[in-house]
Amino acid sequence: MATSIGRNQICPLCDSNKKYKKCCALKKNKMSLSMRLSITAISVFLLGGMIIFLTSLGEIDTSFESAAPGRVWSEEHGHWH
Repeated sequence: MATSIGRNQICPLCDSNKKYKKCCALKKNKMSLSMRLSITAISVFLLGGMIIFLTSLGEIDTSFESAAPGRVWSEEHGHWH
């Protein structure tokens, strides 16, 4: 059974002679800079992929409809009339 370290005990992890709450307890709860940068990069990559995917939905090839007589493409509205 693991024993917990009291917040006001001298830090047993690094022998800094500081209280645990002011030493390694802070390090334990903080995410490293490289981890934050990795998460940010992955988030930006996924968001960019979602934006590209969603914008590509509007670019579906509708050229098969051009053969219908009397229909014209409206640049203003982005669809066939």
